[in-house]
Amino acid sequence: MTDSLSSSTPFDDLPPALRQGIEQFNSGQFYACHDTLEALWMEAELYSRPFYQGILQIAVAFYHLGNSNWQGAAILLGEGTNRLYPFEPDYGGIDVANLIDQSESWLSTLQKVGVEGVDSLAAIINETEQENEAAIAGDELKLPQIRVLF
Repeated sequence: MTDSLSSSTPFDDLPPALRQGIEQFNSGQFYACHDTLEALWMEAELYSRPFYQGILQIAVAFYHLGNSNWQGAAILLGEGTNRLYPFEPDYGGIDVANLIDQSESWLSTLQKVGVEGVDSLAAIINETEQENEAAIAGDELKLPQIRVLF
């Protein structure tokens, strides 16, 4: 596969499967996003592989979080975020810096609430329509909406 993504690639020029994976991510279909992006990741050029894998791992982290799997969510949020750092601030028309910020915020909150509070976060993930911001424990912990932005 020839992978021509760069920091200046416009959204309309993204591979259709990447656009589909992002749409799945943004609609909360995290496992479907994983399946879609895994095929891209496996065929991508070496340089772009961590980009695909990072988004894929963050999607799977939210899948785990939706199932109250604290450990799986925490590990994959950290690993996925770390893979995306070299692609900041944007890559392939995607606002990577924003996705990293969102993921770091969720990971920090996940660590604060611990295993005991994972069900409250899972409830937010499983809401059909997420608000722009969710609060846990009153207004103490604010979480951004989970979205890949362009």
